Amino acid sequence: MFITNVAILVLAGFVGYAVISKVPNTLHTPLMSGTNAIHGIVVLGGIIVLGLGEDLSVLDKGLLVIAIIFGTINVVGGFLVTDRMLEMFKSKPAPVKQDDEEQA
Repeated sequence: MFITNVAILVLAGFVGYAVISKVPNTLHTPLMSGTNAIHGIVVLGGIIVLGLGEDLSVLDKGLLVIAIIFGTINVVGGFLVTDRMLEMFKSKPAPVKQDDEEQA
């Protein structure tokens, strides 16, 4: 069972890399936003499992807490990066000329 799970993890890594490397730059921001939303659902699922898991060992609970912390960091950081990227596309206000202010 362990070998099967490791094989699935490795294959998923290769498939994920192949899919993400083919994404054009123009689709990076929407894809990142969608991925952040999905990861937020995963973090919520981890919190639910931690709260409702009655027969969890101390190791299981510790791993869940670490996974929730790292997932939360990933979601918050991803949204901050996405917001910063979207700021680049907003138009900046026109600068006020100093000559107009001095004449008034």
